[in-house]
Amino acid sequence: MSDSSPARPAAPVLEVWCELQCPDCRHALDDLRALRARYGDRLELRLRHFPLEKHKHSFAAAQAAEEALEQGRGWPYVEAVLGRVEELDRRGEAFLVEIARELGLDAEEFDTALIDGRHILIVDADQAEGKAIGVTGTPTYVIGGERLDGGKSQEGLRERVEEIADRLLAEREG
Repeated sequence: MSDSSPARPAAPVLEVWCELQCPDCRHALDDLRALRARYGDRLELRLRHFPLEKHKHSFAAAQAAEEALEQGRGWPYVEAVLGRVEELDRRGEAFLVEIARELGLDAEEFDTALIDGRHILIVDADQAEGKAIGVTGTPTYVIGGERLDGGKSQEGLRERVEEIADRLLAEREG
């Protein structure tokens, strides 16, 4: 008997616990691009924030990423900031606003968002949830209930994510 309901189950979710001042997260960009190229919208990549205290601009960067998401350019913004981690180290919030301007986003709104702290609760909630599920460093991936820690080594991680994603997609498609 065929299922006539038009609703398909939601795409599997890959949560990417990330910190925008983290060199290891920059190295993970190639894997994330490859996963997006392979799966497209069959796999939802969800950015989760885990700013580390050792990086003084990481909390502001997480808030800026949320503002970029709100303005419709979340991943391009994340990739642009991660691609220039050293500049973020040196220049802090001015750099975050400059990237917004380079991407054609409303830079004034970024500046205001960083001042008024409108995205702090989202970042705090992500960080608390990350700690609760055992995230200790970045990048960390969570897919299909499995946590994969890329902070120590990213060797073989993309392959593992693909194995799990393929299994979840096969289960979904029945």
